[in-house]
Amino acid sequence: MLRLNLAREPYWLDLGLGVRVRVEPLTTALMVAARSDPGVRSLPEGTTDDEIAVIFGKVLAERAILDWEGVGDADGNPTSVTPEGIAALLDIWPIFEKFQMGYVAKGLELEAEKNASAPSQTGSGAGAKVTAQRARKAAKTARKS
Repeated sequence: MLRLNLAREPYWLDLGLGVRVRVEPLTTALMVAARSDPGVRSLPEGTTDDEIAVIFGKVLAERAILDWEGVGDADGNPTSVTPEGIAALLDIWPIFEKFQMGYVAKGLELEAEKNASAPSQTGSGAGAKVTAQRARKAAKTARKS
């Protein structure tokens, strides 16, 4: 069953290392805006999937992150959310990975669900119904000349 969250309120997402960010819910409008961003649309042909993922993740984060805690400057003073700060934050691999898994992937789970078949009961063919009928006679093999 698909559960709709009609509240659509921003929420806090823990990214580890003492950092958490307040994000907008991942909506269609947010995804479309990120996909339409000039930084994403102008990627040259041949850009690797990994490079695209990093650029798209940062563009999406710029639109989604409203506030943060646990982020400071070089002297340890708390800093405000800025596009440059978000890019620098996501340059930290564990933070990027947590953002991808905790925000982007969660939002894309529905997309994956609708594009895949449900797994078998045990992950194999066990429990699957036979839908083809048995052949009445064995097929004759072609004679070799």
